[in-house]
Amino acid sequence: MTREVRESGGGWWCAGVRWPGEVPELGWSRGGRRRVSVLAYGAGLGFRAVGERHCVGARGNVCPLGAVVPGRSTGGRCAECARLDRAHSVAADTMADDPRTYRVYLAWFGPGLVKVGITGEERGAARLREQGAVAFSWLGRGPLMAARRTEEVLRAALGVPDRIPYARKRVERGHLPDTDERAAEVAELYARAAALEGRGWPESLERLPLEVVDQVGIFGLDRTPEPEPEPEPVPLPAPGPVRAVRELVDGGVVAGRLVAAAGPDLHLAVAGGGVVVLDTRLITGWDLAAESGSDVRVPLIDIGGGGVQGGLF
Repeated sequence: MTREVRESGGGWWCAGVRWPGEVPELGWSRGGRRRVSVLAYGAGLGFRAVGERHCVGARGNVCPLGAVVPGRSTGGRCAECARLDRAHSVAADTMADDPRTYRVYLAWFGPGLVKVGITGEERGAARLREQGAVAFSWLGRGPLMAARRTEEVLRAALGVPDRIPYARKRVERGHLPDTDERAAEVAELYARAAALEGRGWPESLERLPLEVVDQVGIFGLDRTPEPEPEPEPVPLPAPGPVRAVRELVDGGVVAGRLVAAAGPDLHLAVAGGGVVVLDTRLITGWDLAAESGSDVRVPLIDIGGGGVQGGLF
């Protein structure tokens, strides 16, 4: 990771976290070139933001304007590139003739925090990892429009949303119930959804059997950060993070030890024993230089409280 950040200087920009498998990776881009660095829990991760933040472009294309974008934007794109990216996404409903098979899923992020969504079957569970779904089950598979129709039926009949803000996910992630409780809530939602067959459920959507997949281990949320300097630490539940990076600024430093990752979020153990969440959507478009040690010198915000921590930069 340190080597990749060091080589990012001179035009390599971070493209954020991706989950092609069960191990998170950081993507990098320079013009049309792409590269990745695999992340490892327990390893050091640190960088310093340099200069200004620029638009990351859209659909693999460089932003023609080289536009500067706000530090707090999680999209990392100028208005024109954001419109282009959205216009070609599945969510825009502009691909009605898409021949691929899609899957409908039920995702769980915390007690009472569930959503329905769709993803291309060839992507497997990558979309669930990208969203930070703690547990999930497939519900059905079929053509795009059938999957989209099922999504609408569940929203209307069951009151299940198709979007959940990342801020709410972070709050719940710090105090998760046990595995059985997580699975039970997914199973209960699955039963309610399956009962809708014959009542608005598209005939072309094949229902898939309930199989709850728990991703706590993949995300590292079941790991206990090694306390310092206790010589023989007693394993205790890891305290949930209470602060998150609000934005990067020129010269701002974020460095620590990676203890967990979920969706775009990296959980970093920092000096003083705390854990800070870094939403990697905030670092796209920045030129990053390597930093070692444990230091956070960027504006932070309380998770769940909404208040900005003072005196941190």
